[in-house]
Amino acid sequence: MVYDGECPLCSRYVLMYQLRERGQRVHLIDARSEHSVVGDVRARNLDLNDGIVVRWRERYYYGAEAMHLLATLAGEATFFNRVNRLVFSRPRLARALYPALVRGRKLLLRLLGRKLIGES
Repeated sequence: MVYDGECPLCSRYVLMYQLRERGQRVHLIDARSEHSVVGDVRARNLDLNDGIVVRWRERYYYGAEAMHLLATLAGEATFFNRVNRLVFSRPRLARALYPALVRGRKLLLRLLGRKLIGES
């Protein structure tokens, strides 16, 4: 999972998200790092300011599609996972809500005086 490590919302999401209960291992990769997966994401022209990326079974999922995948993979052991699954396991609802999450992230970063990924 490639996410913005400087975004408080993104960081909280990945901390609260639980796949371990289903026997899945999740590798968290900060989109601001020089990790090879970040390079792969950029080579695919996926804008990390506009969406989270999940690589699963050698395929890249982006934005609402990534959130939908995570919701379907997660169990329901925590309240957060149950709510996440309820909302984002519905592809249409995920596509409808995801742009608001992206706008909220960008606004929060601006209010906190933090730069978007790739800004100097």
